[in-house]
Amino acid sequence: MIKLKTSAQIEQMRQAGRVVHGVLARLSEMARPGVTTGELDAEAARMLAQAGADGLFKDYPNHRVGGRPFPGYICASLNEQVVHGIPGPRAIRDGDILSVDFGARLDGWCGDAAVTLMVGQVPPKAARLVEVTRETLDLAIQMIRPGRMWSQIAKAMQRHVESAGFSVVTEYVGHGIGSEMHEAPKVPNFWARIWANEDFQLAEGMTLAIEPMVNAGRSDVTGADDDWTIVSRDRQPSAHFEHTVAVRPGGADVLTDGR
Repeated sequence: MIKLKTSAQIEQMRQAGRVVHGVLARLSEMARPGVTTGELDAEAARMLAQAGADGLFKDYPNHRVGGRPFPGYICASLNEQVVHGIPGPRAIRDGDILSVDFGARLDGWCGDAAVTLMVGQVPPKAARLVEVTRETLDLAIQMIRPGRMWSQIAKAMQRHVESAGFSVVTEYVGHGIGSEMHEAPKVPNFWARIWANEDFQLAEGMTLAIEPMVNAGRSDVTGADDDWTIVSRDRQPSAHFEHTVAVRPGGADVLTDGR
């Protein structure tokens, strides 16, 4: 069941969103050639503690049999890594694109967002991929209105991606968010007939984590051998952007933009 939030609860989520925004802004400054993804993770942990917040990803359970819990505070996914990249000793290089996903809980309420960073001289195709993925999230946010079916927005997102020659990742989607990181509904970034029974009408008080993931090549993905990291099957680059958004009478209210 989709949980609608009061205005007061949405403002509490905005407080968590400010923590998320602040961490992502700081990591964006730090992401330079030679810096490791583990160093970014350590800074996220430090800032969480300073804010009195908890990380949503650290020790998140793995649903694979025998899989280890997620070991980091951030997901740090480089180049062909789509999502759930584990931070560690790998150093960022000039020309990399780095997707950083981060979530926090503050006073019982959650915020979740992601950005893809371009480090140094990024190849033109990868730079265009990042631009289109950011545009796709912006398009979804602009289309949000109470009464609109999510399928209308998902179709527009998919059209925008495919018109640029890229592919929407279909195995991972956005989600409702509130007092828990993952709530109903599922929020796809594409549309297919199999989703017809999961379509939903936007209503005031819904809070959604909208997160297009876009591959430069085919949409197919596969798992790495570390229990978590998802990579594009053809090893072409992938980009990921996300905001936590509330549905208001006049449209979308972004809760992770630092306001």
